[in-house]
Amino acid sequence: MAIFYRVRSLNYVSKCFSSINALYLQSPIRRFYSEQATSPFESIGFVGLGNMGSRMANNLIKAGYRVAVHDINCNAMKKFSDMGVETKETPLEVAEASDVVITMLPSSSHVYDVYTGPNGLLHGGELRPRLLIDSSTIDPQTSRKLSLAVSNCTLKEKRDYAKKPAMLDAPVSGGVLAAEAGTLTFMVGGSEDAYLAAKSLFLSMGKNTVFCGGPGNGSAAKICNNLAMAISMLGVSESLALGQSLGISASTLTRVLNSSSGRCWSSDSYNPVPGVMEGVPSSRNYDGGFASKLMAKDLNLGATSAKEVGLKCPLTSQAQEIYTELCEDGHETEDFSCVFRHYYSGKNET
Repeated sequence: MAIFYRVRSLNYVSKCFSSINALYLQSPIRRFYSEQATSPFESIGFVGLGNMGSRMANNLIKAGYRVAVHDINCNAMKKFSDMGVETKETPLEVAEASDVVITMLPSSSHVYDVYTGPNGLLHGGELRPRLLIDSSTIDPQTSRKLSLAVSNCTLKEKRDYAKKPAMLDAPVSGGVLAAEAGTLTFMVGGSEDAYLAAKSLFLSMGKNTVFCGGPGNGSAAKICNNLAMAISMLGVSESLALGQSLGISASTLTRVLNSSSGRCWSSDSYNPVPGVMEGVPSSRNYDGGFASKLMAKDLNLGATSAKEVGLKCPLTSQAQEIYTELCEDGHETEDFSCVFRHYYSGKNET
């Protein structure tokens, strides 16, 4: 009798799960993701064609998307128009021609203006794009304000799965070389549904995506990542400069670090000492890579965010001071690993 009752219970549970699954398969959300798996967004707008944005847009074009672009730099737009890519005079015109719009801009103020300015993406409050993605490195507070503003807009064309437009903050890691190669990592904040819908877009420009949670969390993740990167570069540079002063060659000490507990990205993949590693900015006089002025900007964002939440971050403050000093001394366009040479007076490996 007990066995019979247990079997009946299991059958009942099984029927319940079958009913739930059937409802899911028929739901608008399920239809949306099934549709996206075979038919992703077709028309993509891209605003911001700098070192990163131009390469990201180019990878979308290579992936077969129909792309329309805008930048305040006419020369940047001409490169795309010469390729037969549609160019627009304002962000609003980009939005009117696109299912999705991606922005890649220098600062929070630039992003805010592109979204909310007189000819901005949100002008009029009724949008064609179902999804807006900001890949700029900005403060989480601005990302959250813009996400709220987007959610208060309406769609020109409503569909079962998209009643309102959505926004994702999706900054990237990897730099210009990864943007060129299409191997960026995207840190994404916002609705998980929107993230899943956009994943094929991200993977046309990168190789990794990490969903970080709600609006602003992608921006927060990027700030925290770059904060750790700056501090680890300072630590490795300080260690290698001290080693040189104590009579240990940088290549020898690097081998020690990379086979010991001191190993990190700054030591084994982006070594700051000229002559130790090929293919990194230190091997070409700190040309290219991630500019010191951008690192200083990101550290400012980190320090401001820490202050707003009342968290003590002494290493962030110290790193901020060092990179600000580097920029003031004329090294703002050199890769951030130049701190080894210009702050610690480290020597080339001979």
